Parts: sequence; structure tokens; C-alpha cells
Amino acid sequence: MRHRSLLSCAVAAIALSTAVPALAETPTVSPAPAEASAQAAQPAFDYRAMISANRLGDPQVSPDGRWVVYSVTTTDVAANRRAGALFIQDLRSPGEGRRLAINEGGANTARWGSDGKLYFLSGRSGSSQVWRAEADGTAPVQVTNLPLDVNAYRISPDASKVAVSLAVFPDCADLACTVDRHKAVADDPSTGQTYDRMFVRHWDTWNDHTQNHLFVLNADGSGQPVHVTRGFDGDTPSKPFGDESEFVFTPDNQGIVFSAREAGKTEPWSTNFDLYQVAIGAPGQLTNLTDANDAWDTGPVFSPDGKTLAYRAMARPGFEADKYSIFLRDVATGETRQIAADWDRSADTLQWSRDGRTLYTTAGDVGQTRLFSIDVRRGTVIPITGEGHVSAFQQTPSGFVFAQDSLIRPSELFVKTFRGREMPARITNVNPQLDNLAFGEAEQFTFAGWNDETVHAYVIKPANYVEGQKYPVAFLIHGGPQGSFGNGWSYRWNPGTYAGAGYAVVMIDFHGSTGYGQDFTDSISRHWGDRPFEDLQKGWAAAQAKYSFLDGDNACALGASYGGYMINWIAGNWPGEFKCLVNHDGVFDIRGMGYGTEELWFTEWEYGGTQYENPQGYEQFNPVNHVANWRDPMLVVQGDLDYRIPTSQGLSTFTALQRRGIDSRLLFFPNENHWVLKPANSLQWHNEVFGWLDKYLKPAN
Repeated sequence: MRHRSLLSCAVAAIALSTAVPALAETPTVSPAPAEASAQAAQPAFDYRAMISANRLGDPQVSPDGRWVVYSVTTTDVAANRRAGALFIQDLRSPGEGRRLAINEGGANTARWGSDGKLYFLSGRSGSSQVWRAEADGTAPVQVTNLPLDVNAYRISPDASKVAVSLAVFPDCADLACTVDRHKAVADDPSTGQTYDRMFVRHWDTWNDHTQNHLFVLNADGSGQPVHVTRGFDGDTPSKPFGDESEFVFTPDNQGIVFSAREAGKTEPWSTNFDLYQVAIGAPGQLTNLTDANDAWDTGPVFSPDGKTLAYRAMARPGFEADKYSIFLRDVATGETRQIAADWDRSADTLQWSRDGRTLYTTAGDVGQTRLFSIDVRRGTVIPITGEGHVSAFQQTPSGFVFAQDSLIRPSELFVKTFRGREMPARITNVNPQLDNLAFGEAEQFTFAGWNDETVHAYVIKPANYVEGQKYPVAFLIHGGPQGSFGNGWSYRWNPGTYAGAGYAVVMIDFHGSTGYGQDFTDSISRHWGDRPFEDLQKGWAAAQAKYSFLDGDNACALGASYGGYMINWIAGNWPGEFKCLVNHDGVFDIRGMGYGTEELWFTEWEYGGTQYENPQGYEQFNPVNHVANWRDPMLVVQGDLDYRIPTSQGLSTFTALQRRGIDSRLLFFPNENHWVLKPANSLQWHNEVFGWLDKYLKPAN
């Protein structure tokens, strides 16, 4: 569950416990000073402001370095919908971004071609297709005209070709066959579906028997699409969250390298993604470039001179939270070597420098997500950014444009030179309405956790904190479990909303969290209920001893996914510590989880094999075995489209509570998955959660 953790983005603007070079210093937004009197207090940030905030993302810099195009998503809570738009900004002169005219027909996923044109996806023709416009976003023309939606695309280095991913029936000889089969299914009055292998359903959808396959077309519209992955049994990009970073053109424009996993019968318990190469002129004739590694290989990017292929790879098959190391493959000889092998962080998407001497990547690092440079010859790693969460970056001739958020600010764009010591400059302000709201001040602290090892944690004061007062506490537990509460923004579990409601917040990055070295991450596997549980207990005690404003007798614990599991574990193994509990999509019965979830590689790694091979691994830390000890009031939240932790887990939790006569409430969303995404549902979620906390922590006088 790590790579799509429900609680993956939320923590404070913090003081690092380890020194960061001046090179890596980046600006943070400090909360306004607390006012001594309630009359002078600023309006506090709250969940309504969070739900309606604009969402910036996906910056893309033009080849000449002058323009950056980015997306902004707005939310209409009353209409229960969101809408995205593309903006462009001139990097050579100050000023605000301009909304592009192509948005009027719908536009997303903007990408620059080497021809200086702006490519994008649009549904203005009736389906999602690739379009091309001038650099200023004018004169749009349709590039692809396919009978199926384009779900991802790449422009070739010379802009003469476009590779697209389409969901097709893999046994179909042409696209018309897929269209006809969809029509036949829609027209058939019978509704039964048959399967002869697993991934019957995945994330939040049932398998419709299509796969994402790659096709290559000429960008001028001539010729027919070439089905380059014809005959391959697998998806590119991967489902459900893959994107174009999983495939790339070869430097000569004549081939494709892509990352994919063969489906077969083993797909639900395999993480064996490999890199394959195929020539456009020889569709279906695939060469496996990484067959020697049975773990995850992904993210191929070619060096500027075309001589080297960089990619990321894990080492342990079946472990989705393994470290992503960086490898370089000589295109001519196939010789492969690892760089920065001693760097104990997991690399994200890679970019080459223009001179081919450096790779840039982001990685979680002690509560931050930084941009790093890596010398490809020596393997030297240098942090470029400091505090905050860098979600995306692009190079310019003089440095970088990057999207960065923090606990007290959603994503904005910043610019910074390559090696300069100057502070990055913010160039956007897509949420000016947040400028005058009060946010809680956050601080990172450490304590001796399991095995006397250092564990990092965060405390956040309530917004408009008053010295000398005690405050009720929201004790937040992150999911994953291989996740982290870092210095980043979340539109789901946002600690600032609790601070804005008058709660202090405590969050522990327990053993198993990411960004503290791979050994620390590994330590939770097969130990869900002891090592992290010990950290939570010791961290809660340490926080109360250190921060006098925490009212330790007036606290509720909340968590989702693994955090929801831990809420159930706390209910049976630490009863009475918290006045109330909130459990969102949490595991109730690990045995049932092992047979009911879809990505079996996760449960089989975390619990030490299959349930029938190692039943004790599923029972050792199983919350269902401790229901007799439950006594704390609990709010249970469940999405019916959550196939990761199925509905039966939430219903079983609620049944156990009700049968034991414990005050409990079930919030059920028939149209949400592992996350709550729809604006109206998010508002309802927050109303229920904060109502539950207020009931127990702020009773009426």
C-alpha cells in the first residue's frame, strides 16, 4: 500500500535535526505570530478552505527555457465537481500566469515538443486525443484521430512521431475490433462476467479484459498507427496509476523502451516489472533489457547524447516498498552499473542534465522531499532544496522550476539556479485567499523508540495558539505502512485542518516510515503490531513530557489504511488511552485481508508468505483476535470501491463495535475508493470526523 498511501502527504514546516548545507536552504512560510488575545486572532485555516483550495501541478518548461506551462485545478464544492485548466508563465519577466485559450475546448497533460509546439490532451473532438498548438497556446490542431481514448502519450525527440497508450483487447487485430467488442458488451442484456485468472478487480475497478498497449503514429497524421506492443500480455502504463514516465522513445526516434510486468497467472503477487525495447518497424518483437532482475525496473530516460539509459530498480521481488536505486546502461554494449549505491534514499523520477554529467531526482529525506543532483561519474549526491515537499521539477538554462508545497501552503512554483546559494523565488500565487489565514506552528522532535533507535515525530500547535493554555490533541497515524508524515500538503488528511479547529496535533514517523533509510523502512514488515506500536506509545509519552500545551487526557487517535489497522490494534491492545478513535478503511481481520485484497504481493511480503503457508504470520498481529478488549468509541469510515481493503473489513469493524455495545458510527461511501475524492463527500467526511472529535474532546459545558 506504500505507493498510494492514504496519508502520504501531510506534515509540518519543521526544523531539521541534521544540518543542511546552505546550498539546500529553501524558503518556508512561517505562520503568523500568535496573538495574545482572542480578539486579535486571525481567521484560522480549516477544512472548508482546504477542500476549496486550488491545486497546481505538472510544470513543463519550453525547450528554449522561456515558458512554463502548468495546470491549476479548481473546486466547486456546491456543484460537487473539479475542473482543470492550463496556464502559461514567462520565466524571463515577472508577472502572473495566463490562462491558455485552448482550455475552452478542454486541455490537460501539456508537453513541449522539440519543435517548440505545445502538445496536450483534449476531449474536444468527442474523445481524448493528442492536440498541438503554438507556443502561446493558439491555433490548436488535432494530431491523433483514434476511435479510442488516449490515456498517455510521448512525443519523439524530433517531434515527428507520437506514442500513445490505448486500452485495447489484446487479442484484437485492430482498433475497430476493440470498439466493436465494447459495443457488443454494452448491447448484451446479460451481465455476467467470467475470469480465468486474478486481478478480477484492481484498486476501484473491475477488470474489463482490456490492457494498456502502445501505438506509434506520425505526428503529421500520415500513415496508420503501429501497434508496437502487439502480443505482449501486460499493461503500459501500469494500472492504476502509471503514466508516460514508464515509456520513452529511443534517441533515434525509431524505437520505444517501456516498463511493464507480464500478466499471466502471477500478476497479483509479482512486482517483476522489466524494461523492454521494441523497434517501431518490428512491432511485437520485444527485447527484455532487465531480465536478470526479478524485482521492479522502471522510469527509463536516455542521456542527451543517446549513449546511456538511466533507470530505477528495486532489488527484492515482491516488495513494493524497496529502495529504488539508480542504474546506468550502456546502450551500445548493454553493460550496466549502479551509481550512488551508498545513498540510502529511494529515488523518484529521473532527469538528465543538459550536458549529461548529472542526474536529478527527488526523494523523501527526514520529513522533507528534496530535489537532489547526482554526479553520474562519481555518484556524489547533493541536496538542492531544503524544507518542503518537491512534487515536480523541470530544468531551465540557468536552473530549475519546481512545484513545492509544505504543511502551510499547497503547491506553488519556485525558481532556483543550479548551484546558487540564493533562496528560491516563488513565481505563482494560485491560492491568495490563504495568505491571511492562521496556521498552526509545527516542530519536529525525536525520541528513543523501538530498539532504542531514534524516531522522528511532529507536533503542531493549534492555530492562534495562546501560551499557557492546554489543548485537546488529534493523534494522527499515517498509512502505507511504508509512508511518512512529511513537510507537505494533503487534500485528504491535512494536519492543518485539525490545528485550525483548535486541536494540537501529534504525528509519529514510526519504524516502517520512509525517508529515514531502507533499514528503517524494512523494520515494519512482519512486525505490524509491535515495533511501530511501541514507537507510537513512546512517542506519545515523549510528546506529552516535552510539550506542556498537550492535554494528554483529552485526545483522540485517527488513522487510515495502515493507520486504520493501527486504530483497531490500539482498540484491543491500548484501550482507554484515547477518548475516541477514527478508523478509515482499516484492516480488521488480516486473514480475511489476505484473501480479499487484490495486490497479493503486499500481504504476502508483509505477513511472510501466503496465509496457508504461514498462518501464524497472519494471526500474530491480527486485530480481530483482541475485540474482547475493545471499549473506546470509534467512528468507522469505508468506501465501497476500495478493493485494496474491501468493504467487509469496515463492516466487520462496525459490527464488532455494535455487538459489544460500544458507541460507534459508520460513515459509508458507495462511490469512493481507498480515498475520498469527491468534493461533497470530502466535506461530509470532515463534518463527521470533526463532529466525532468535538463530541468527545470539546463537550458542551
